[in-house]
Amino acid sequence: MKKYNVAILGATGAVGTEFLKLIEERDFPFAELRLLASARSAGTQLTVKGKTYTVQEAKEDSFNGIDIALFAGGSISKEFAPIAVKAGAVVIDNSSTFRMDPEVPLIVPEINPQAILKHKGIIANPNCSTIIMCMALKPLYDLARIKRIVVSTYQAVSGAGKEGIDELTDETKAYAEGREMIPHILPSASLKKHYPIAFNLIPQIDVFLDNLYSKEEMKMVNETQKIFDDYDMRITATTVRVPVYRSHSESVNVEFEHDLDLADMRKALENFPGVQLQDNLEEQIYPMPLYTSDKDDCYVGRLRRDFSNPNTFNFWVVGDQIRKGAALNTLQIAECMIQNGWV
Repeated sequence: MKKYNVAILGATGAVGTEFLKLIEERDFPFAELRLLASARSAGTQLTVKGKTYTVQEAKEDSFNGIDIALFAGGSISKEFAPIAVKAGAVVIDNSSTFRMDPEVPLIVPEINPQAILKHKGIIANPNCSTIIMCMALKPLYDLARIKRIVVSTYQAVSGAGKEGIDELTDETKAYAEGREMIPHILPSASLKKHYPIAFNLIPQIDVFLDNLYSKEEMKMVNETQKIFDDYDMRITATTVRVPVYRSHSESVNVEFEHDLDLADMRKALENFPGVQLQDNLEEQIYPMPLYTSDKDDCYVGRLRRDFSNPNTFNFWVVGDQIRKGAALNTLQIAECMIQNGWV
């Protein structure tokens, strides 16, 4: 198999670290591996497949000779993606920078792989909560077109990065020791006001927009429509941060164009790659974030008819947002390109 020169931008962060784990686990065919980060992280030593690599500061010439550039996300993508493309690399980007750009395909490989062919050097990875929901929606959408979606998310603190994880840990310890919980990060470090996440729920992820929805909520609306290439699909979302370390959970209510049989829906979900049905109420089997962390698949349960509205069903889906919601989906895009000879 041909091997490729690969660069990882943001190699020392949560998603970058997950890239390295997955490259080993999936035996990704790389010849050269170039690990890049900010000046602050340059010099860090990381080991992949028994070889130690030194993280380099990302610069203008960092992508020379690179075939595939995996970007872990963040504002740095806006600066370096055009540089990498100019150097001849295909960029697969985890940030929100290019997702809604009409020139940039937004890809979940199990759902819209052919859209990869439309790329002009940059391919966008969707928002993590969008990916998890869409993985459960696709096998059902293939049975009947979706008219409307109402989704509420329960998103883990790791979605806010290492700082979010540390904040939950520190606050939990403070509470247990009778000390005051002093938040610094959530709901967002950039905001003027912060709330404890330990023993709490925060109904805000990212900033609020003029329409009173948060940016995270509108990402789920706009990105889902783009992935399915269906702009008539009506979607409303509420996104909530919860005191869970890893894996996002989502309650989804879906109205279809016509009625479906529950048995057909179960079969479709069971047969769809990347989805596992965990739905046995007699045995109290349903997906939970504690048990889906570090797993590749998205897990669906609590599938049932919504008796309040015709042709409408509810389900619960849980997935590891750092893995399938970020690093794995990005790597799968690269693998799809390699398997089809598109790179």
